[in-house]
Amino acid sequence: MDRKRNCTLCGGAVMMLLLGHMTTALEVPLDPKVLEGLPQPPTITHQSPKDYIIDPRENIIIHCEAKGKPHPSFSWTRNSTHFDVEKDSKVIMKPNSGTLVIDISDEKAEAYEGIYQCIARNEHGSAVSNNIVIRQSRSPLWSKEKNEPITVQRGMSLVLQCRPPAGLPPPIIFWMDNNFQRLPQSSRVSQALNGDLYFSNVLMDDTRNDYICYARFPHTQTIQQKQPITVNVLDNSPSGERAPSFMHPPGTHSTATVLKGDTLELECIADGLPTPDISWSKVNGELPSGRFLFHSFQKTLKITEVTDTDGGDYRCLANNLLGSNHHIITVVVKAAPFWISAPQNLILAPKETGMLTCRVDGNPRPKVTWSVNGVAIENSPKDPSRKIEDDVIILSDVQTGSSAVYQCNASNEYGYLLANAFVSVLAEPPRVLTPPNHVYSVITNSRALLDCASFGSPLPKITWFKDSQSILDGGSYIIHQNGTLEINVAQPLNSGKYTCMASNNLGNKENHVYLEVKEPTRILKQPEYKVVQRNGVAVFECKVKHDPTLLPTMIWLKDNGELPDDVRFELGSDSLTIHDVREDDKGTYTCIRNTTLDHDSASATLTVVEQPDPPTDLELTDQREHSVQLTWTPGDEHNSPIKSFLIQYEDSLHERGIWANMTEVSGTSTTARLELSPYVYYSFRVLALNEVGLSEPSVPSRQYRTNPAQPDMNPSNVKAVGTSPDSMTITWKELTGLESNGPGLQYKVSWRQKDVDQDWNSLTLANVSQYVVTGTDTFVPYEVTVQAINDYGLGPRPEVVLGYSGEDSPTVAPENVQVSVQNGTVAEVHWDTVPLSTVRGRLKGYKVSYWKLRSLHKQDSEPEKPRVLIFSGNETEGHLSGLHPYSQYSLNIRAFNGKGDGPSSSDQHFLTPEGVPGPPAEFKVRNMDLDSLIVEWAPPLEDNGHLTGYLLKYQPINTTDELGPLKELFLLANETSITLDNLKYSTRYKFYLNAMTVKGSGPTVTEEAVTVMDEALIRHPAVKAGKGSVSPPPPPPTPLVTQSLQPLLHNAPPAGRMFGSVNSSVEEDHAMICWEYSGPDRNVFVEYVVDNSKEPWKTEFVNGTRTYQIRGLKPGMSYRVRVVAKDHSDETVHSTEELLITVPAMTSKQVDIATQGWFIGLMCAIALLILVLLIVCFIKRNKGGKYPVKEKEDAHQDPEIQPMKEDDGTFGEYSDTEDHKPLKSSRTPSNGTAKKDDSDDSLVDYGEGGDGQFNEDGSFIGQYSGKKEKDTAEGNESSEAPSPVNAMNSFV
Repeated sequence: MDRKRNCTLCGGAVMMLLLGHMTTALEVPLDPKVLEGLPQPPTITHQSPKDYIIDPRENIIIHCEAKGKPHPSFSWTRNSTHFDVEKDSKVIMKPNSGTLVIDISDEKAEAYEGIYQCIARNEHGSAVSNNIVIRQSRSPLWSKEKNEPITVQRGMSLVLQCRPPAGLPPPIIFWMDNNFQRLPQSSRVSQALNGDLYFSNVLMDDTRNDYICYARFPHTQTIQQKQPITVNVLDNSPSGERAPSFMHPPGTHSTATVLKGDTLELECIADGLPTPDISWSKVNGELPSGRFLFHSFQKTLKITEVTDTDGGDYRCLANNLLGSNHHIITVVVKAAPFWISAPQNLILAPKETGMLTCRVDGNPRPKVTWSVNGVAIENSPKDPSRKIEDDVIILSDVQTGSSAVYQCNASNEYGYLLANAFVSVLAEPPRVLTPPNHVYSVITNSRALLDCASFGSPLPKITWFKDSQSILDGGSYIIHQNGTLEINVAQPLNSGKYTCMASNNLGNKENHVYLEVKEPTRILKQPEYKVVQRNGVAVFECKVKHDPTLLPTMIWLKDNGELPDDVRFELGSDSLTIHDVREDDKGTYTCIRNTTLDHDSASATLTVVEQPDPPTDLELTDQREHSVQLTWTPGDEHNSPIKSFLIQYEDSLHERGIWANMTEVSGTSTTARLELSPYVYYSFRVLALNEVGLSEPSVPSRQYRTNPAQPDMNPSNVKAVGTSPDSMTITWKELTGLESNGPGLQYKVSWRQKDVDQDWNSLTLANVSQYVVTGTDTFVPYEVTVQAINDYGLGPRPEVVLGYSGEDSPTVAPENVQVSVQNGTVAEVHWDTVPLSTVRGRLKGYKVSYWKLRSLHKQDSEPEKPRVLIFSGNETEGHLSGLHPYSQYSLNIRAFNGKGDGPSSSDQHFLTPEGVPGPPAEFKVRNMDLDSLIVEWAPPLEDNGHLTGYLLKYQPINTTDELGPLKELFLLANETSITLDNLKYSTRYKFYLNAMTVKGSGPTVTEEAVTVMDEALIRHPAVKAGKGSVSPPPPPPTPLVTQSLQPLLHNAPPAGRMFGSVNSSVEEDHAMICWEYSGPDRNVFVEYVVDNSKEPWKTEFVNGTRTYQIRGLKPGMSYRVRVVAKDHSDETVHSTEELLITVPAMTSKQVDIATQGWFIGLMCAIALLILVLLIVCFIKRNKGGKYPVKEKEDAHQDPEIQPMKEDDGTFGEYSDTEDHKPLKSSRTPSNGTAKKDDSDDSLVDYGEGGDGQFNEDGSFIGQYSGKKEKDTAEGNESSEAPSPVNAMNSFV
C-alpha cells in the first residue's frame, strides 16, 4: 500500500516537472499567406446544430465544412454506421466540402431521420463533427372530440383545458373567439404555461360559446384549432366570497428543475373571491437583481440566465380580503456540460513538449473521454510520447510526423460537448506577421501598443529596439507575451523608429514600425452659459488647440442630439450662432472636436428669457370703506424670476381710460392691500416685472366704487404774489377728481393784512386756481388760506401762507460811492446801502455800470459801451476787472428790486495806471544776405502806457532741433526793424521779441528764419597743375537756375506742418536741393522722377542734413523733385509740394587752344621777343638811357589809352576788345562786374605783378605790367595757371 502511494507521489512529481518545462504552444496564424505553406491537420469550421429539425417540404442540408493542409476529404456515419453517400442517389456531397444535400421530393423525410456525424481527414489526422440528430418537424391534427357545454355557478373557479397535439417543436398556444379576436385576460382570467385557460372566479359576462384554443406550429407555419367550448354561468346558487386556494400547482409544495444558463419559469394560479393578488419571494434569499420579470399579471416568475445560486425555495403568496395562502416551489439547478478550458490546437517543434487540456463541469459531473483521429484513444496505437491524466494529455519529446487530431467528449444526462484539437509538429523559421513600416499614432499621455505578431516553430522570442538601442521589459516599457510592446504613458520623446526581432533556433526576422506621439486635442475657450432674450442672438464659442498634423472636425449637439435642421443655426469654424432665438432653443449645447485619435468636448446651457406673461384671475376680497384686498395668479416667468408686481388703477368716474400706478409689491407676493379714496370708481390691473421687462397688463378686475365723503386735503402750492403796486394774486393747485372725495368741489379763499387787527376777507370759488386781490398797499405782508369744500362738508383746517402785495421801483440812489484802483486792470468800488423804506419791495441787489472814457496815451477810435456788474442782496462793495491800463473810466450805481431799477448815483471818474504792453505786431524776419537777416515789427496794438523799448533775443537751432546760445538786444521804442549781421549761413535761427513799459515786458512773440545758402560752396571748380605747359581752365559753367516754392522769406512752418520752403540750384548734370524741416532728421529722403514718365520715383537718403546734391541728371530733361519724411514702416507721413526743375542742355565743346600748334608757336615767338627786349633794356640801363615809352605816354593823354581799365582789368592801348568779349556760356558774377576771360593774351597776364622792375620811374609798370585783379566774390576761381613770364625769369 505504501509502495503504491509512493509511486503515485512520484508520478505526480514527474508530471509537475513536465508541466514546468513545457513549451508554450504556438497559436495558428490566421494570415492566409502563412497558412498556404504550412501543413495542418483538419479543423471543422462549420457544422449543423446538434438538434436539427427539418421541414419535410424542403431538401435536407447537413452542413460540414473543414480546413487543413492538404485540404481534407469527408465521410459520414449514420446511427454510428458508415453512411455510403455514393450509393444513395438522393444524397449529394458538395465538392471540396462535407455538406450533404438530401433530395426528399420523392421520399418521406422520416427515411432520413437519424444521428449523423461528419469525419474530415487528411494525412495529418481526422476531425469529427458533433452528433447531428435529424428529426422531421410535425404539426399533427387535433383529435376529434366533442366538447360538452360547461355549466358553472357565478363566483366559482374554472379551468378550460387546451391539450394540443404533441408537435415538433411544441406549438405556441393562444385563445381566441369566432372573430379571431384574442380573449381578454386579467388577474382573474389568464392563460397558464401549458396553455390552459384559468378563471379564479367566473362572472355572468363569462357566458359564451366561442372559447377556442389555437396551436401554431412555427416550423410549418400552420395553425390548428380546438373545437369551441361553451361556458354557461348560472346565478341560481352563486358561490360566496372565499379565501385563496391554489389551482396550479396544487397543494403547498412542488419541485421544478432547470438547467444552468436556461430561463426558469415558475407559475402560481389561485382561485378565490375576490380575485387574489399574487406576489413572489425567495425563501432565505433575494430575487436575482436585474434578471427576474413578472408575467401574466404576476402569476408567472421568469428568471433569465439561471445560475447555481438561483436554486432554492420560492414562495408564491395569494392574498385577498378574506385571507392568504402560499405555495413553496423548490428549484433544483442542473447543468449540461460546459467548458472550463476547451482543448486548443498545438503547433510544436520537434523535441518539444505540449499539453491538451479538456476541463469541463456540469451537474451531474460530466464524464470525459478522449479520441484520436476519431478513434477512442484506448483503441488507437500506443504512443510512448503521450500520457493521459484524466482531462489532460501530455505530449513530450514529439517527433516529426506525429501530428494528429484529438477529440475530447464530455457528457452527462443533460447533454454533451465535443471538441477537436490538433497537434501539428512543425519546424519553421520565424515570420513577422505585422505589416512592415506601419505607423502608429497615439496622443500624448495615452497608451501606445506596437504589434509584433510572429510565427515560427519553435515559438520565436521577441526583442524590441528603438533607434538601435535595446528595449528592456520594465519601467515605461512592457513587452507582452504575444510580442506587443506597450508604452504606458507615451510622450513626444517616445516618437521614432522601433524594430522588433523574432528569433528561434532556425533564424531571425525583424520588422520596423514607427510611433508618432501627437499633441492632445484641447478646448481652450469653452462655450459659456448664455441667457438670451427671445428673438435675440446667442453665440457659443469653442476654440480648440490640436496637433497640426491631425485634421479636426467640429460637431455641435443640442441636448445630446443633432442640431435642429434650421437656417437660424449658423456654424462657424469655432462657433455656433443661433439667430432669432425661440423658446424651444433652450437646452444644453455641446461642442465636440474630433480627430482621428482623440476628441474633446465642452457644454454650455442656453436659457431663453422674455417678459413674463401677465397675471391672471384678479379678485377683490376683504372689501372695506377705504381699502380692498387684491389677489392674482402669476403668469409664466419665462426663465427669468419675477422681481415685482406693479398695480395700476383706472378712475372711470373722473379720468376714464387713464391708468395710473398705485403701488408695487415684491415678486413673491400674490396679494396686496390697497388704500382707496372716496368717490372713485376703481378698476385694477397688475403687471409683472422681470429682468427682461414688464409684462402685458392683466385683464382688469371688476369695478369697485367707494362712497363720497368730505375732502381730506386742501389745495397745495398756495402762494400770494404781488403783480402790481396795488394788487396781490393768490394761486393754488387744484384738487384732482380723485382728491375731491365727493361732488360739488369748491375753494374758500381767505386773506388779511398781517399784524393788523382786522377780520378775514373770504369768498368761495369753483373751477379756478387763482384770485386777484385789488386795492392793496405797496409791498405789504398778507396772510392767505385756501380750503377745499364739497357737498359733504369742509376740508381740514387750511395752513396760513404769508405773501406780499405788489412792489414798486426804489426811490433813491446809493450814496457815498468811492473807487479804489488796485492796478492797471482792477479797481474796487464801495457804496452805502439805500434805506429799506425807499426800496418799496424786496431788495435784490445793486447794479454797477462802468465804461472807459478814453486812453491816456492815444486817441480811441470809438467810445466803449458800459459794462454792468450785479451784486446781490445787501453787498456794499465789489471789484471791477478787465480794465485797460493807462485809461480814464466812469461808473455809477443803482439799487433794484423785483419791479425794476432805482435812480443811478452820480458818475464817478477814475484813472488806471500804466501796465505791461501787448505783443509787438506784424513780427517777421526776412533774408538779406548769406550771413544776415532783417527783423521787422510794428508797435503793439495795446501800449498800455509809454513804451520804453523792445527786447530782442535770438539763438541758432541745429539739425537736431537743439537750441544754441541766446543773444539779447535792447532796442529803442521808436525802432521797428534791425539788421543782424555776421550770422552763420544756411542756419535756422529763432527770435523772441517783447515790448516794454515802465511796468515791465509784455508777451513774447517768436519767429524762425534761415539764412540763405552760400551757392559758392556748391560749386567745385577744378584746378589742375602741370609741368612745362599749362592747360587753360575749362569753359565757365552753365548759368545758375533757381526755383522756389515760396518767397525767400524763411519763416517757421505752421503748426502741424514739418516742411517749410524748398529751393533748388541746377547745373549741367546735377541739382542742389535745400529745404526747411522741423521734424526728426533720421527718416528724410529726396525723391525725384523724370517729368511725364511712368517710371517709379528714385529715393535717396538725406542722412541728417537739409541740403542734398542730386547727381547723374540728364541735360535737357525736366524732373519732379520732392522731399519726404517717412515712419518706421516706410510710409510717407510728411511731404513737400513737388518741385519742377529743368537741367540745361550741354553746351558745345570749345577747342582747347593749349593743344593747338599755332598757339604753341606764338608763345615761343613772344618768349623770344621778350628775351630780346630784356637784353636791350639791360644794355640801355647800363648806359644810363631812358626807354622812350614813358615819353610817348606823357605826350598822349588820350582817355581811350589808359594804363589799365578799372572795370575789366585790361590795358587800354594793347588790349583787343574782341578778344575780351565773354563767351556765350560764360557766367556774369553776382556782384555785376565783368569777369576777365581766362584765354586773354594780354601781356599783363605774363607779368609778375608788383611794382615795375625795369625802370625806376615806373614807366614800364604803367604800360605793360600791373597786378591782375580778381573778384574776391568769385569763389570758384581761386587759382590761375602758372605765368610763362615767371617761368622765363626762372630760366634767366
